[in-house]
Amino acid sequence: MTTDTRATAPSMTTRAGDPGAFARFDLSRVPSPCFVVDKAAVERNLRTLAEVRDRAGVKILLALKAFSMWSLGDLVGVYLDGVATSGLWEAQLAGAHYKGEIATYCSGYKAADMAEVCRLSDHVILNTPFQAARLRGEIEAARARGERFHLGLRLNPMHSEGEVPKYDPAQPHSRLGFPADQLRPEHLEGIDGLHVHSLCEQDFPPLRRTWEALKPRIAPYFGQLKWLNFGGGHHITRADYQRDDLIAFLRTVREETGLEVYLEPGEAIALDTGILVGEFVDVFDNGMPIGVVDISATCHMPDVIEAPYRPAMLGEGGETVVRLGGPSCLAGDIIGDYRFAARPEPGQRFAFLDQAHYSMVKTTTFNGVPLPAIALWDSRDDSLEVIREFGWETFRDRLS
Repeated sequence: MTTDTRATAPSMTTRAGDPGAFARFDLSRVPSPCFVVDKAAVERNLRTLAEVRDRAGVKILLALKAFSMWSLGDLVGVYLDGVATSGLWEAQLAGAHYKGEIATYCSGYKAADMAEVCRLSDHVILNTPFQAARLRGEIEAARARGERFHLGLRLNPMHSEGEVPKYDPAQPHSRLGFPADQLRPEHLEGIDGLHVHSLCEQDFPPLRRTWEALKPRIAPYFGQLKWLNFGGGHHITRADYQRDDLIAFLRTVREETGLEVYLEPGEAIALDTGILVGEFVDVFDNGMPIGVVDISATCHMPDVIEAPYRPAMLGEGGETVVRLGGPSCLAGDIIGDYRFAARPEPGQRFAFLDQAHYSMVKTTTFNGVPLPAIALWDSRDDSLEVIREFGWETFRDRLS
């Protein structure tokens, strides 16, 4: 008997909801593989976030690390206050394609990047006071050139709510953020705000508990700060998220601290807005039906292996169980076991739900596996545009 070793590791449960309009999408309309994003669903999420923002009196930024579909940059700008970026390249993408504020955080800035990071960013958030000291010359030079930006410090709240350790920024010995229990007054000299990010695809109670643990450590400094950023990981647009509780909490934080408050959701913008369309290439038996498909877990959905988790399939159901795996040579390129009404045939299409966030930004060309195309669909009028396809040159140009 064989054992799936992934089952012994902590795993994430997919939060994919109802397929919504994708239940009627014709999968043959796009090339395979292909990410298909529903513009109407993205706008629905943005409206929800804008309502929370307005009722709570806070600012909400899109975290590009989760959803960097810059062809929707103008739409994001209609509803949100800007974007959060994770270093120079994302900041450059933000400057070119998005509106509003740019908040940049990187755990390991390089001095050579700081001139451009400071030019592009409204908030430059540093990982530790020691990083701030090391980069003081670059920061002062940027300000001498007339650049205007706030400095922030990321804190590790020393309170863990993570479901899976590798996705938990507050895990023991984490490199992400300065330990809050080490914070001293001298560490906040020249600092305008604090950044705290320790959640991952979670609802409201973990945020409240994190704040209750952190607040006593930072309360003495409220009077010298300008803003507080609660980072991302908030599944605000999920149907069962406690939005009224969040709004009341954010109002209270603003009143108690006197600070401007920011949130940086990423997944919440793209939750349940996209699918990944694939196709069967071969089906054979090896103790059970095996389906080789043109979607690769390692190349197209790495969280399937890293988390691990089992992505939900559009319209799954039936008595035939098939193990799906990708076209790469990696033995572990296994997506999971899925049920079908009948044994699939080569050429048959299928789709995984809720793949707009993170999957799209994490794709690779390992093993020469082609990248999925990217299509924008609008379920309101059924318009469809394949906005990007990738040739083999994409693979070539990453190498030398």
